[in-house]
Amino acid sequence: MAKIKVLDKEVSLYYRDKQDYICITDIAKYKNAETTGLIISHWLSTRFTVEFMGIWEKIHNPDFNVTEFSNIRNESGSNGFVLTVKQWVQKTNAIGIVSKPGRYGGTYAHKDIAFEFASWISVEFKLYLIKEFQRLKEEEQKQLGWDIRRNLAKINYRIHTDAIQNNLIPPELSKNQINFVYASEADMLNVALFGMTAKQWRDENPEHKGNIRDYANVSQLVCLSNLENLNALFINDGMPQKERLKRLNTIAIEQMKLLVADHGIEKLEDKK
Repeated sequence: MAKIKVLDKEVSLYYRDKQDYICITDIAKYKNAETTGLIISHWLSTRFTVEFMGIWEKIHNPDFNVTEFSNIRNESGSNGFVLTVKQWVQKTNAIGIVSKPGRYGGTYAHKDIAFEFASWISVEFKLYLIKEFQRLKEEEQKQLGWDIRRNLAKINYRIHTDAIQNNLIPPELSKNQINFVYASEADMLNVALFGMTAKQWRDENPEHKGNIRDYANVSQLVCLSNLENLNALFINDGMPQKERLKRLNTIAIEQMKLLVADHGIEKLEDKK
């Protein structure tokens, strides 16, 4: 479950049915941390909120109970009218707002609704909430791009190891011998691109988790994918490893110069 900090208040988020939901209980704490339930109920009971929620549900929820919504709307605004989240959901089959029990419990609302609630709490809080939410989404997009390139390298590595198995591994080798050949080819690519083996990197970076490729930047991952494909072709052609290493290192230098010149190096540290 993700969290963002808005004006020194932590606000939780979670993903439901491919949509972002924001904890409006956390938003209500900005006004009064002791009466969040009453604050939410007070907001939900206003005629403006009822009409807004009804329109949102009609747009996004094909199972919305329009008849019950009409009854609630007719009662809203009258003296003594009170509407809780539980009543709203049970009567109308609403999906835009939900109560979650447990450790990360609270009332969560779709981002459209949460921003509206935040505006009712504080215009300033709403603006900072939108800013931090957008920053989180931008970070997620950057991470997604990095993951796509990391997975591309893994897929190409499978092609690469298949070429090793088909061309470099004699029959009847033991499992340890087969693993040694794989490790040797993987480290050959590490040396061609990074200038060191995986063990050398671990010895120089004992404080880091993962491996040398987990700390590669986007340009390096793109180059690594290309090297894996080229190495598979070189293996199929029967080229000795010593010659492959020299050629791949030359190609890596040329490609990294181009990638850095066009895009610059963006250091993406391990997200774990």
